[in-house]
Amino acid sequence: MKLLLLGKNGQVGWELQRALAPVGELIALDFDSPGPLGADFTNPASLAATVRVVRPDVIVNAAAHTAVDRAESEPDLARRLNAEAPAVLAREAASLDAWLVHYSTDYVFDGSGDAARTEDAPTGPLNVYGRTKLEGEEAIRRSGCRHLLLRTSWVYGTRGDNFARTMLRLAQGRDRLSVIDDQIGAPTGAELLADVTAHAIRAAMARPALSDTYHLVASGETSWCGYARHVIEFARATGAPLKVATDAIDAVPTSACPLPAARPKNSRLDTSRLRDAFGLTLPPWQTGVDRMLRELLT
Repeated sequence: MKLLLLGKNGQVGWELQRALAPVGELIALDFDSPGPLGADFTNPASLAATVRVVRPDVIVNAAAHTAVDRAESEPDLARRLNAEAPAVLAREAASLDAWLVHYSTDYVFDGSGDAARTEDAPTGPLNVYGRTKLEGEEAIRRSGCRHLLLRTSWVYGTRGDNFARTMLRLAQGRDRLSVIDDQIGAPTGAELLADVTAHAIRAAMARPALSDTYHLVASGETSWCGYARHVIEFARATGAPLKVATDAIDAVPTSACPLPAARPKNSRLDTSRLRDAFGLTLPPWQTGVDRMLRELLT
């Protein structure tokens, strides 16, 4: 089996390089990959040519425009990366009879209510990022290619910046922190996404009927404030030099922290379809966060 991974140096792409290596022959590219096999997501013709040269059995697309606030001021670029590029990959996958694995987001929903969204729930994105990711999803489905479309939320990794790193940095210099408490979701590790992807690819290659949209997040839920308190409590227990105590993290509403892009308050995703289809148990969000913190703090 030949796999083409795009976006290899992002948080998820970095973990996918590890997880996919045992699955088959892996060719991993990024936006700036040198040589004849480029991965220029701003140039659909170039991207299509790369797929045609590689002729993979599976395309795994971990590349995207994920700067949610910046997307509000550069919608054309966000659409090119999040909608037009996936459409090209889907078309090429269909022509090769290949699979396409693509990652989407809870931001395709409007975040109303407090129930976990199923895959078939009505969409209603609140910002440019969510709208362009939804356009990418729709293009993949229209293409007719076999696909695993994996929606996730609150993704973090040990590589690069993340929410936990930010909280730890702020907690070293401040006596109190204010963190949003009315947005609810499940922090989900890039490592978990990569491992589940590898498992799902193996299963899907043997069972084409598994082509579908799935929700993939860690189990449980928390707010950003609850997440921050967990991070600080864990770090203090390891002896990290922090000024902030757990009880000095104040819960504030979204309205207290205005940003260019509106965020969904309810990011809960129902993972029943994924767990049933692939026979998986998804760990509590705390398990992955604690593992990540151990790596950051040692």
